[in-house]
Amino acid sequence: MSLVTVAHAAHGAAAHGGPWGHPGFPWLHLLVPIFWLIVIGLLVFMLVRSRRRGHVGPWAAPAGGQPPAQRGPSAEQILSERFARGDIDEVDYRARLEVLRGSSPS
Repeated sequence: MSLVTVAHAAHGAAAHGGPWGHPGFPWLHLLVPIFWLIVIGLLVFMLVRSRRRGHVGPWAAPAGGQPPAQRGPSAEQILSERFARGDIDEVDYRARLEVLRGSSPS
């Protein structure tokens, strides 16, 4: 096969759409990898952003390592400590305790 024959075949293939068999814009085939690079980039960006905000997903433990109800003392414990220190009197303690437990104060 001579060089002229190869050049003629290449020119004919280019004029008739190349290996895809239709004329068009070959640069459009670059859009597929660019699209996937953008999609993967956005996924990585969202993952990094969510990790920086402390959201690691529904399967992971909260930031403190314990459920929110077990992180600190309960409201009743705090109220008992305030009563023990003398910050509030017995009437106020009982009224607030009833409110915490869901019944109205008497």
